[in-house]
Amino acid sequence: MIKSLNNDPIHILFSHDNNVVYQVPKFQREYTWGKAEWDELIDDLIENDNGEGHFLGTIICVNSTSNTTQESILELIDGQQRLTTISLLLIAIYTVLNDRRDALDEDDRVDLINLKRMLVLRNPSRSRLRPQSQGLNDADYTHVLAIAGLGVEDPKPSYSGNRRIQKAYKHFIGRIEQHADLQGWPVERAALDFLARAKRTHLVKLEVISHADAFTLFESLNNRGVPLTPIDLIKNTLLAQAERTPGTNLDDAYDQWREWLTLLGDDYKTQERFFRYFYMAMRGESDIAVPGITVATKSNLIRIYEELITRDVKTLMSRLTEGVHAFSQLLGQGPDTADTPLKNSFTRLRRSQGLSAHILLLYLLINQDDIELSDQELIEIVDLQTAFSVRRNLTGKPATYSLVRLYMDLVSKLRNTEPSERKDIILAELTAVSATDENFYSSLTGSVYDLNADIVRFILTSLAEQSMTRETEQDLWRRTGAGSSSTYVWSIEHILPQGENLPDEWIEMLGGAEQATHTQQNYKHYLGNLTITGYNSSLSNAGFIKKRDRTDQKGNLIGYRNRLSLNSDLSERVRWDAEEILSRTESLAKQTMRAFPLQYPSDHP
Repeated sequence: MIKSLNNDPIHILFSHDNNVVYQVPKFQREYTWGKAEWDELIDDLIENDNGEGHFLGTIICVNSTSNTTQESILELIDGQQRLTTISLLLIAIYTVLNDRRDALDEDDRVDLINLKRMLVLRNPSRSRLRPQSQGLNDADYTHVLAIAGLGVEDPKPSYSGNRRIQKAYKHFIGRIEQHADLQGWPVERAALDFLARAKRTHLVKLEVISHADAFTLFESLNNRGVPLTPIDLIKNTLLAQAERTPGTNLDDAYDQWREWLTLLGDDYKTQERFFRYFYMAMRGESDIAVPGITVATKSNLIRIYEELITRDVKTLMSRLTEGVHAFSQLLGQGPDTADTPLKNSFTRLRRSQGLSAHILLLYLLINQDDIELSDQELIEIVDLQTAFSVRRNLTGKPATYSLVRLYMDLVSKLRNTEPSERKDIILAELTAVSATDENFYSSLTGSVYDLNADIVRFILTSLAEQSMTRETEQDLWRRTGAGSSSTYVWSIEHILPQGENLPDEWIEMLGGAEQATHTQQNYKHYLGNLTITGYNSSLSNAGFIKKRDRTDQKGNLIGYRNRLSLNSDLSERVRWDAEEILSRTESLAKQTMRAFPLQYPSDHP
């Protein structure tokens, strides 16, 4: 896996005696280090007086040289933040010394010439370090080389001074001048002192054969850089292959990649899940299968796609485009924003935590026309997955780890199945591994909130939505807030409060302190003691009658008489105790059994 491993000082890595260049893969994440990291580097150099040189960490490279007589290209897979920062310091040192060339002695001028050769190659003059294009990093870095007098052609990017590359360069010049003031030295002496310290800094350079090997190393190395993900490496490999494959080009491939991520969204876990599920859904086709790899995992994902990309990048991009468009439908992120029965079915499946079923559904959507699958049949299959998911998430059967294999096996069976047999095979496979109706009912009539609060919320909202009319319609999935801090407006409410220190009116209704504690401890998380409300904080520990009749400042009913069908049986009750909880639990459990049967809707009695 590791082709070579060297612990070298910077002046060896950028030796003027060789033609090695370090190239950050195009469109990789941009330069992100800021003042804190810049000052940390400077302070580390100043504090290191032991003569051994400061250790900068590890960089990982893949050799992508095509012509060694021109230059040896090492693709910088990890370490761009460190290498870019130390290079900008060297450019700042060159600027200070070059501006004071007349004050240098002969040996110092030789050091200045050698420093220039560390930073640029000659004939033509070109950079040793080549940042990625994203964020104009490459143009900004070349511009800094040009204004430092290093002889490269200046791209003159607009507003370069507002971005990190040039800010770092100017910051380092300021730190050199500050070092001179603190030591009472001429500025050129401070620059020479920094040059000696910088040249002694060293890194461990790991050169590996492939991108897959690079990612494997990420999991065992902990350094100061921002590690790349499998998705980053897949992108880099795909773009590099597209650039050198006839019939494809880098710009088009990048535009395609951006379109994919627009449809998949910016959540990394979702992106990774797509690439895993796409392979497992489509591996039965010869152009997708990788010998010896059945299940796509985090550890082998880059290896899978590196082989597929190398095999035929043009065909793979076409297949991935089909897959992304299908997956975006499952995510509810496609270009069509109109509600349809199929889109609503996909939404219910996601809310029921049935994401593993996306392996099966991805296969069905990609091949929908070829396998003669109507939207109505697909809706019935999706709704069956939702019922299966609800039952599985409450009963724990089948185990989570078995779901991927279950859906992969289903896809394999369906590849050799007549359309008329498809629904029966899916139903039979799910029924064979699912909990029985008896097990499901047993879970529903127990302490369900402890089992899976999110699934309980899904069940309660589903029951409420079934009886909504145009006059009583409410969006029970509306959220307030933004990003990770957003919450549902409508949340689960414990009718008998779950917290300690029950108010006196509850203790009295439940038959005294001892009976109140017994009822609360045994039944507070039962389905019958739970409902959905948009005013949980307003209801809180209030007594049952107050919760039932609660109104807002305008007189609107916000308690259990709020016209939500789920609460209709609560609106006329005058007391709430263990008997009431158990009675409502049995009623809601039976409703849930009817709402989520392991049957197709068309087969319901």
